[in-house]
Amino acid sequence: MELRPYQQEAINAVYHHLRDRDDNPCVVCPTGSGKSLIMSTLCHDAVAKWGGRVLILAHVKELLQQTAGTLRRISPDLDIGVYSAGLRRRDTDHPVIVAGIQSVYQRACELDRFDLIIVDEAHLLPPDGEGMYRTFLADAKVVNPNVRLIGLTATPYRMKSGMLCGPDNLLNAICYEVGVKELITQGFLCPLRSKAGRRKVDTSSLHIRAGEFVGSEVEELMDTDELVLAACREIVEMTADRKAVLIFAASVKHAEHVKDTIERLTGNECGLVTGNTPTSERDYFIARFKGEQIPANLFGDAHPPLKYLVNVNVLTTGFDAPNVDCVVLLRPTASPGLYYQMTGRGFRVHPDKEDTLVLDYGGNILRHGPVDAIQIAERTTSGSGNPPAKECPECRSVVHAAYSVCPDCGYEFPPPENGKHDARASDEGILTGQVVDTEYDVTDVFYSVHTKRGADEDAPKTMRVTYQVGLNDYQSEWVCPEHDGWARQKFEQWWLRRSNDPVPNAAERAVDIAEAGGVATTRRITVRKVTGEKFDRIIDCELGEKPEPVPAHVAMGHSEDDIPF
Repeated sequence: MELRPYQQEAINAVYHHLRDRDDNPCVVCPTGSGKSLIMSTLCHDAVAKWGGRVLILAHVKELLQQTAGTLRRISPDLDIGVYSAGLRRRDTDHPVIVAGIQSVYQRACELDRFDLIIVDEAHLLPPDGEGMYRTFLADAKVVNPNVRLIGLTATPYRMKSGMLCGPDNLLNAICYEVGVKELITQGFLCPLRSKAGRRKVDTSSLHIRAGEFVGSEVEELMDTDELVLAACREIVEMTADRKAVLIFAASVKHAEHVKDTIERLTGNECGLVTGNTPTSERDYFIARFKGEQIPANLFGDAHPPLKYLVNVNVLTTGFDAPNVDCVVLLRPTASPGLYYQMTGRGFRVHPDKEDTLVLDYGGNILRHGPVDAIQIAERTTSGSGNPPAKECPECRSVVHAAYSVCPDCGYEFPPPENGKHDARASDEGILTGQVVDTEYDVTDVFYSVHTKRGADEDAPKTMRVTYQVGLNDYQSEWVCPEHDGWARQKFEQWWLRRSNDPVPNAAERAVDIAEAGGVATTRRITVRKVTGEKFDRIIDCELGEKPEPVPAHVAMGHSEDDIPF
């Protein structure tokens, strides 16, 4: 099988690292990018070119079995053994062995010498200084002091704690990394898009334990009749043209609630897979979800494909269904790794889909960032950080979450809706640079003089224009009558489009004229959100007629002698 350019680059980077350094490298390639082919080539080179032995470690028997099967399919000439108590196999004399870490961590001597140890799905390695991997590696080095460890993963951070590579960790440095967006552009991964919505999830009441939100609190937040019904209605509506919708629920109870609601709304079966689902039943639902042919039952009834499949922390790492064209995050997660793994189920290309839709009901995109630029924050004990903070929609100041009134502008925050999650999908873009334009009807406009925090008293001031676009929804823009250059030119264009009054040179005068009715009414605005940028931008507007000029003595009671131009 021919390697893609980035796969060959990854292999070359591994060999370069092993030659020039004495620590352990990690290869980071997105879900769906073909890490198995990279692993197969490393095994083939080690055995065929250098007469070595390779051990591949996995964490669960399903992933172990999948890895062994994939390697045999890609490299049928490789002699591959399996060592796993769960699979009742204890092969020890093959040049390549795929093993479960639970089965071999105390049996390094029994397995004899290895030259290369590869950790598949390396983000599942336990925190540094702990775990069976470190025990096994220490014993493997007794057998062969020159044995080297290589990690393969889609995410260079652990599922529950911090970065994967470090000087004192099992894996020390990333030797090669290729990004999601790059491979989408090259056509190797499926394009992603997220549903545009306006409301955001509130997880400020959630606490974090062992790197993840407390399960009971998440279930209470997500599993209410009203909100499950509202979210499922939107899911059904937004996936009318989708064929394989994978839903991640918060708990078994929540998943059952979602399953029942979708079946009631659609009249069609919705599959359910949890950690307690028997293997045969799980395989049956997954096969139907993938669209695989299943023999009819004893009565000759065919098994139709499943459009909707709900799961609870099961179909993440190692689950391969290229036909998934919608991923629904119907739960919040504090783990950037889990967020990536869930979203990654839609990365793979498939002839029957043009893109993958991501519906986020847990505020995960906002919390962790776009999936191609995930932000790793310090570990905290609450869902909103330490200390918890929020952004004022009026002046955009970031203040402590305890404030009910913004200390900078006096905006009154609405009371929190504890126990509520969002019944609409997040409007955050799933990829950096994703552009979403939204039109809003304007119900009111407010004008104020704005002084940059910490600026000198004589520093240029701006005029802030705030548009009310809903009961508690506002959008703002700042124009600069007192600045020079391009900022002043933009203000002049803004003013001449709206007013017949002379263009003012002071923010205070501009506010006076605007509040006296000297600028056109704004009926509608278009707001552009670009994922990765901190603030939205107003890019267009629909205006009423320009009013007659405002007499100088009318605006805020000033006389003509007071006018600063």
